[in-house]
Amino acid sequence: PLQVTELVLDNCRSSNGEIEGLNDSFKELQFLSMANVELTSLAKLPTLSKLRKLELSDNVISGGLEVLAERCPNLTYLNLSGNKIKDLGTVEALQNLKNLKSLDLFNCEITNLEDYRDSIFELLQQITYLDGFDQEDNEAPDSEDDDDEGDEDDDDDENEAGPPGEYEEEDDEDDGASDLGEGEEEEEVGLSYLMKEEIQDEEDDDDYVEGGDEEEEAEGVRGEKRKREPEDEGEEEED
Repeated sequence: PLQVTELVLDNCRSSNGEIEGLNDSFKELQFLSMANVELTSLAKLPTLSKLRKLELSDNVISGGLEVLAERCPNLTYLNLSGNKIKDLGTVEALQNLKNLKSLDLFNCEITNLEDYRDSIFELLQQITYLDGFDQEDNEAPDSEDDDDEGDEDDDDDENEAGPPGEYEEEDDEDDGASDLGEGEEEEEVGLSYLMKEEIQDEEDDDDYVEGGDEEEEAEGVRGEKRKREPEDEGEEEED
C-alpha cells in the first residue's frame, strides 16, 4: 500500500460504509475510484492526505461531505454524479476543499434546481469546472490530451537538442566520400570496358586475316586444277 498511487475499486461492494482493506496505509495514493460500490456514507473514508482525484459516482451518498476536507484536504477533482445529493446545503460543505477545481454532479437531484450552475459557482468560488464546463461554457481539457501534448513537446526538445553544425559537417564529409567512391568506380569500369573492346578488335582482325589466307589458298588450288586439265587432255589425245 505504501507504493500505490492509483487505486480502482469500481463495482466492489462496501460493507457498513467501507471497503475492506482500504485504510490509512495508502499514504501515497493520488487517485481513488469507488464507482458503484453502494457507498451510503463517507464517515469511514481513511485519511488520504495526497489524494487529488476522487471518483464516487453511482453510489447512494446523500450528505456528510464535510469529511472530505478533513481526510482528503488536497482534492482537486471530485465526482459525485449519480448520488442522492438534493440541495445546496449539502454541497456547501465542500467550501473547505480549497484546492478543488472540478466538481461533477451529473444525475443528482440538485441539478434540477433553478439557476443550478450559477448557484454552485457562487457557493464554491474555488472551482473552475462544474460538470465538465466552466462558467463561460468552455469544456474542461482532457488530462490525457495534456499528457500527449507534453510528450510531443519533449520529442520536439529532443529533436532540437545538440548543435546542428556538427551533424551537417559529418553529412558533408559522407557525401564527399561517397562521390569520390563513385568516381573511382566509374573510372575502373571505363578502363576495363575499353580494354575488353581492344581485345575483341584484335580477335576480329585475326579472324579476318585467317579467312583471307584460306580464300587465297582455295584460289591457288583452282588455278592449278585449270592448268592441269588442258595438259591432261593433251596427253590423252597423244595416246
